[in-house]
Amino acid sequence: MVAAVVGLVVVTAAVRAGARKTGVPDPVALLVVGIGASWIPGLPDYRIDPELVLVVMLPVLLYCAAFAASLPAFRIHLRPILLLSVGLTIVSALAAGAIAAAVVPGLGLAAGVALGAVVAPPDAVAATAIARNIRLPRRVVALLEGESLFNDAAALTVLSVAVIAVDTGTLSFPAAAGRFLLVSLGGLAIGAVVALAVGWVRARVLHPYTDVVVFLVTPFLAYLPADAVGASGLVAVVVTGLYLGHRSTTIMEPAARVVTGSVRTAVSYLLEGMVFLLVGLQLREVLTGIGANPPGVVIGATAAVVGTLLVVRFAWVALTEQAFATLLRRRHASWSESTLTAWAGMRGAVSLAAVLTLPLALPDGRAFPQRDLIVFVTFVVILVTLLGQGLSLPTLARHLPGAIGEQEQDARQEARARRAAADAALECLEHIDHDEPGRHEVVDQLRRRAHNRRLAADEALRAAGGTAQDPVSPGILGAAESDGGGSDDASADGVGARSGAGAHCEPPRPDVANAAADEPARETYRRYGQAMLVAERSRLLALRDAGKLSEDAFGRIQRELDLEQAALTVR
Repeated sequence: MVAAVVGLVVVTAAVRAGARKTGVPDPVALLVVGIGASWIPGLPDYRIDPELVLVVMLPVLLYCAAFAASLPAFRIHLRPILLLSVGLTIVSALAAGAIAAAVVPGLGLAAGVALGAVVAPPDAVAATAIARNIRLPRRVVALLEGESLFNDAAALTVLSVAVIAVDTGTLSFPAAAGRFLLVSLGGLAIGAVVALAVGWVRARVLHPYTDVVVFLVTPFLAYLPADAVGASGLVAVVVTGLYLGHRSTTIMEPAARVVTGSVRTAVSYLLEGMVFLLVGLQLREVLTGIGANPPGVVIGATAAVVGTLLVVRFAWVALTEQAFATLLRRRHASWSESTLTAWAGMRGAVSLAAVLTLPLALPDGRAFPQRDLIVFVTFVVILVTLLGQGLSLPTLARHLPGAIGEQEQDARQEARARRAAADAALECLEHIDHDEPGRHEVVDQLRRRAHNRRLAADEALRAAGGTAQDPVSPGILGAAESDGGGSDDASADGVGARSGAGAHCEPPRPDVANAAADEPARETYRRYGQAMLVAERSRLLALRDAGKLSEDAFGRIQRELDLEQAALTVR
């Protein structure tokens, strides 16, 4: 057992390293290697335990993804995210189920809907892993992340109702709707309570490694209570991750963010890879299970379900983002964004884990209708979407207009944010120099550092096609006005002024036994440098919360500041 796990880890790391060199998306490379390895004689039997995926791996991966997601972007795009994560998931499950029931003899509508519920939700792990390595429009990334984080609750609720209907012979849509609302609202409530409780604890944890422990147990603190009372543990995990990730700047110490960020990256890197590798390793067993079905039925059912999912997704996106927006006279997404959103519905380990939870036999002793065929169709849907859409999505993104222009805009807005942070540092130094005169040498050293950072930001801004006088431009989150975003006309200096540079620039006072006048220059440099960094971080936080700085850019700059602050503490 230990050797098998070690083998998975080693192969995952090796394949991901090779995929980065070849440019093939990591999930695709791992899936292909897993499929090939499944036919190696003597290989250990890597069967996916659905409980392991749904209770252990998925909560951790969802928490890591939600922690890194942008809460402002989620709020801005709430309406289209809910339409995708709830509306499209339910419609896809019903449409695929009806088609499968019509094509497969003896399947029945309830079992067909169970199949539809399994294959309906795009996978959070697949979406983030694919989108991370290619340039997609910001709005598309926000929709895909939001959809994949919240669609599991709808899919698993439909699945549980369908399994009950197979046993009782009655498929009740009002009961399904009521159960979904109860499960989702329960998950939201429990997630909010856990988020507030963990946030209170994290604000009082000063040791970085203790904070790592808190980080690792938090997804289970959210999932297990929700699951125990029948609510959605996955929704609870996502809510907790979104809140704590958004508040990490104010409730975590810089050193804790550095250490926890490294652990989060490593855990996601390993678990994501193992999930896709394990999916590929299931092929041989899946093929063995369909031997009793006629080839025509297998091919017809598979093609019908895959085609239905693709058609329904494209039709739903076109209706909700184009037709309805036009009728309601709302600004709608571009056709490029809609096309990419529709094509990016990759399925993954969630679907395979869900289908493996289908019972082999019903309570009355009957076999679950066409269970082996349902497992096979699910596996093929995963293969087609990951291999077909995953491989073609980068090419589609390059040839459709939209993402290229955003790259330059992102570079300009990040450069402006860096310049605004440097301005906050310089303002802070002026404030310190006024309050604690007599330390001009230390202040001048720090002022030169901040001035150099400002010059570097201006140079990056000019290289991206901007000018040093440009304000922070609107719409960093993309299409805010189309989904209820607010005003976008604040400049970097305006946001920074509202955040109050002086209010965030109070250096720690010197020890009583070591008065400021006699304080060593090194200790003064450390105190003043920390105050500068606090002022810069406050300015960046104001920009992010105002929608002028993306979550990715904010994270990159904040990590640089955290590393610099960690270096100051060991001087």
